[in-house]
Amino acid sequence: MVIFIIMLVSLSAIAWILSRNWRVERQRNKIRAQAFPKAWRQILKQRFPYFNAMPTDLQLQLKQHIQVFVSEKSFVGCKGLIIDDEIRVTIAAQACLLLLNRKTDYYPKLSEILVYPSIFVVEHPEQIGQIVSSKPKILSGESWQNGKVILSWQTTQDNAAHPFEGNNVVIHEFAHQLDQENGKANGAPILNRIEDYQSWSKVLADEYAALVRAAQHQVPSLFNYYGATNPAEFFAVISEVFFEKPHEFFEQHPALYRELSHFYKLNPIHWH
Repeated sequence: MVIFIIMLVSLSAIAWILSRNWRVERQRNKIRAQAFPKAWRQILKQRFPYFNAMPTDLQLQLKQHIQVFVSEKSFVGCKGLIIDDEIRVTIAAQACLLLLNRKTDYYPKLSEILVYPSIFVVEHPEQIGQIVSSKPKILSGESWQNGKVILSWQTTQDNAAHPFEGNNVVIHEFAHQLDQENGKANGAPILNRIEDYQSWSKVLADEYAALVRAAQHQVPSLFNYYGATNPAEFFAVISEVFFEKPHEFFEQHPALYRELSHFYKLNPIHWH
């Protein structure tokens, strides 16, 4: 009898999850089927020149993703910043680049994007021995495991306006969100297949070690030295370069480029 009850509860839970997933996807399909607002197209044109370099089919995908993202995520203005469609669409466009050509649940753990007018200060606890102190950090972006991303609007605008420089705070922080979908960010997001992890681990470990050595000896690198902080930051940094400097990336790091291309199911070399 107890086993029967447990089975019944389990089946009920599965049925509820399937029903919820079906309802969510039905709502998303309705949103994706809506016409993309004319005012939003103007925002993309003015704020996100990267969009014009993309293939037409990916432009359509991106616009549909933007519609769902803006519908589902809450944007919160900080330090007096008033949230408007310009902020929502500019951030959503860059965040959704990472979702193209892949089955996506639109960053399922993410609920809020906090937006500051410019760079901001956060207090991070730091433990040395038995002493815990709070150390302030000046940041332009941060990704939290508890469903929040924090961004500087000024940095977001600057990065969007110069999309081929290899620095993009939105791509960086949302790469962390992908990494955090299966727990703490560690540089290993959920890959397409189990067998992909062996190649991913080897290639990224070798390239990460090379960047660490480059940072230690101040050897010039295509990747920002910040990527040498830890594997999670490495994944976020190389994601920025993958989208914004694909030609240099492929020429200098072909094996690493192929890993990211396989993961993101994209090949931005052909876009610009």
